Amino acid sequence: MSLPLVYHDEYSPPLPEGHRFPMEKFRLLHDHLVDSGLTSDAELRRPEPCPTDILTLAHDPAYIERYCSGALSSEELRRLGLPWTPALARRTVLAVGGSLLTAELALEHGLACHLAGGTHHAHHDHPSGFCIFNDLAVVSRYLLASGRVGRVLIFDCDVHQGDGTARILEDTPEAITVSLHCEQNFPARKARSDWDIGLPRGMGDADYLKVVDDALNYLLPLYQPDLVLYDAGVDVHQDDALGYLALSDAGLAARDGTVLRHCLARGIAVLGVIGGGYDRDRAALARRHGILHHSAARLWRELGLG
Repeated sequence: MSLPLVYHDEYSPPLPEGHRFPMEKFRLLHDHLVDSGLTSDAELRRPEPCPTDILTLAHDPAYIERYCSGALSSEELRRLGLPWTPALARRTVLAVGGSLLTAELALEHGLACHLAGGTHHAHHDHPSGFCIFNDLAVVSRYLLASGRVGRVLIFDCDVHQGDGTARILEDTPEAITVSLHCEQNFPARKARSDWDIGLPRGMGDADYLKVVDDALNYLLPLYQPDLVLYDAGVDVHQDDALGYLALSDAGLAARDGTVLRHCLARGIAVLGVIGGGYDRDRAALARRHGILHHSAARLWRELGLG
């Protein structure tokens, strides 16, 4: 079988013309992976919406109801940065379901990737920074509560700190939160992850890759997780509009390969989500996100997984 990939056709609902969030990147990523021959549309796994009782493992039921019914306050919508529509509400719950399905596939096969996910700014009872429900926290709490895993490690390489994930999981010792991020970037008020690795503006490939390698060499033997949730944000790229780091395409590919190889070499299942990425050239952005999936597919073939 081929590398398990998860996607839904409703991942790119329309936003107002000129909106700065690149909602179409999910559809364009799908098209890129199909056009490049990595997968076919028929091979992609389609998720179901995440059930409400699973969402409540990480989120306040009143907040879930308020969002899904379109009753967020104007202040909450401002913090979110996205307008409310029924299509976006459905997409949000589908995407969390997608990360849940990806986790199940990763535990079954050792490796799986989502064509969305990584909404790490969503908090227990409010949205933030384009993030509504925190799929990383939901997946962690669900797998721990169901006994599927004894320990998970979230390795978040998005350029922005995973503040929502850190705060939701701060009282869940079996979920280890690790955030590599540009220190002088959103959010202004950082949370406290189990491991925060703040990076200086302008850091390039070589220095960044050394930090990744050193962190994994230390943290994976220390915690020995059953599953790693890898947030492969591409907003660390030198051309990203919101990033302030300076990785190249080759640097992204090396990072993704390094993270996946470290996990798989230790027999640790790994789930990949795409995280953040912001570029006016949406096609280039989709190709950038696709580096994760191409890197994973190469390792899948090389290691004979499946």
